[in-house]
Amino acid sequence: MSFDLDALDPRYRTILCDIWGCVHDGIALYPGAAERLLRWRGEGRTVVLITNAPRTAEAVETQLAQIGLPREAWDDISTSGEAGIAALLALGEPVGFIGTPDDREVIDGRQVPFASVARHVACTGLFPDRPEVEQHRPLLEQMRGEDAVLHCLNPDRVVLRGTVEEPCAGALGDLYEEMGGEVRWYGKPHGAIYVHALGLAGDPPLESVLAVGDSLRTDILGAARAGIDALFVAGGIHRGEGIPAGFAAENGLGDWRPVAVVASLG
Repeated sequence: MSFDLDALDPRYRTILCDIWGCVHDGIALYPGAAERLLRWRGEGRTVVLITNAPRTAEAVETQLAQIGLPREAWDDISTSGEAGIAALLALGEPVGFIGTPDDREVIDGRQVPFASVARHVACTGLFPDRPEVEQHRPLLEQMRGEDAVLHCLNPDRVVLRGTVEEPCAGALGDLYEEMGGEVRWYGKPHGAIYVHALGLAGDPPLESVLAVGDSLRTDILGAARAGIDALFVAGGIHRGEGIPAGFAAENGLGDWRPVAVVASLG
C-alpha cells in the first residue's frame, strides 16, 4: 500500500469515485479525502462520485454538504437510486416499499406511486425498527408467496457507520434470492450505473477512466467487468485487507489486477 497517489498517471482524466468507505464513513470525512478530490480536479481531471446510495443525486449532494465535503471537490454524482427510480416509474403501477421513511420521502418526491400491497417492491434498506436482516424474513416469505419482485436500489450488503457494521438493502436482496424470489439490482457492480456515470463525464474513452472504491464485491468487481481500471481503497469496508489472491479467477476476470491498492485517499 505504498502507491503514491500524487504520482497518479495523467492519462486518467476521469475519476469515478465511490463515496461511503472512500470519502466518508457515514459520519465524518476521512482525513485527506476531500483534499485528494480537490487536487484531482485541480489537475484538470473530472471527478464523478458514483454511489450505491438508494437516493437521488440531489439528496446525496445535501448529505455530502452536511458532512462537510466542499462542492468544488466533484463534478457530478451518479447514484443507484436514480437508476432504480427510473425503472420504478417505467413500471407504470404502484409499488411497495422497504426502507427508511427518509428514503421513501425522496422516492415519493420523484412521483413514484406507493401501495401497501403491490407486485413490485422498492427496497432501499432495512426498516428502522427491524435492524437485523432475519427480522425481514416473514415479510419476504409473504412476498415470495405472492411472486413479488424486489427492486434493490442499493446492492451494498454492509457498510461501516463509523466503526459499526450496518446491513444494507443488498443483504435483503441476497436473502430474497435464496428464497427463490426475483430481484432486480441497480447500482454497482451492474453495468447501468457505469453507463450513467460515464455519460455525466461526457463519455470519455475507457482507457482514460479510473474507478476508485473500497468494496470488492461492488466497486472493484463492477469496474473490472465494465473494462475500467480500478484503484482499491483497502481501509474502507475491508478494514485494511488486500485483494484475495483468487479474486480475479473466481470472478472470471482473467489476468485482471488493480492499478494500485492504497489504505486511503489521504
